[in-house]
Amino acid sequence: MSDIDIRDDRAAGRLEAVADGEVVGRIEYFVLDDPRLALVPVHTIVEPAHEGKGIAGSLARELYALARREDTTVAPLCPYVVKWAERHPDEAPAADPELLGAARAWLGAHPGRF
Repeated sequence: MSDIDIRDDRAAGRLEAVADGEVVGRIEYFVLDDPRLALVPVHTIVEPAHEGKGIAGSLARELYALARREDTTVAPLCPYVVKWAERHPDEAPAADPELLGAARAWLGAHPGRF
């Protein structure tokens, strides 16, 4: 993967992979506040022309790095991020079941958000 920048658009709830000024992939997430702070990825999307270039994995890696820098955790609901975390336990600590439950409840209470 070359010339891809990853940026966090916290206000929009997107971690974006950008190439030549174009968003070519993203993780859509929300920030859970209760029972404690967590980043909750819900969807990972890579544009078809950019699939197979490692973009989704780079986004997942950066999401966990972002959580570490912010001294928080990740409670993944996105199937891709769950699988990525299982394959990279050294970079992606296991999710707390209580946070996962709270994240699912939040998502259920906000059905139009994603």
